[in-house]
Amino acid sequence: MRRVIIPMSAALVLLGACDSTNGGTPVPVSSAPSAPSASSPVGEVPGPGVPKVADPIDLARLEHAPCDSLTPAQVAGLLGSEVETKPEPDAYVGPVCNWEAPGRAGVGIIFGKLDKRGLTRVYAEKGKAYAFVEPLEPVDGYPLAAYGPEDPKIKGEQCMVAVGTSDTQAIDISVDRSEKNIGKGDPCEAARQVTAMVLGNAKAGS
Repeated sequence: MRRVIIPMSAALVLLGACDSTNGGTPVPVSSAPSAPSASSPVGEVPGPGVPKVADPIDLARLEHAPCDSLTPAQVAGLLGSEVETKPEPDAYVGPVCNWEAPGRAGVGIIFGKLDKRGLTRVYAEKGKAYAFVEPLEPVDGYPLAAYGPEDPKIKGEQCMVAVGTSDTQAIDISVDRSEKNIGKGDPCEAARQVTAMVLGNAKAGS
């Protein structure tokens, strides 16, 4: 399968991150992606309307080291040179890593472990835990959906997505944009860029 390569500069523009050389105010990740409910029923996967994952990815390596989901160069390109990395490999919801710039820009990743429903978990929570769930164009053939309390394009400041890496596993990714870039375009495009990077790194080490 062809690996999607996303130019680092494209993601940098979308996130609007900055460092000491480009000025502006980067903004911190406000929260990691929402976690599934521990009481969620398992049921059949993939569920109704959920795309099947044809080429599953083994996530074991990144689940043991979630902050390896993005390389240092990718993190610097997305958020600038002053980034705090916050790993939580033993978090209750599953392995977590957050990268936060001095202001508001940030990226958060969860390898959820509370159920084995993959992307079906997000679809099933539409109108329940998530008022907004919208399928997006797949990334390198892997199904992607944005979710959250409202359409991310309304405020244009944060986008949370889940990408199915198998019928039973998904990676949740959240992206927060800098204050100067809030409302400028679709923040889910930045989330797509990050998703492509994470999937590329996952496949490279599997």
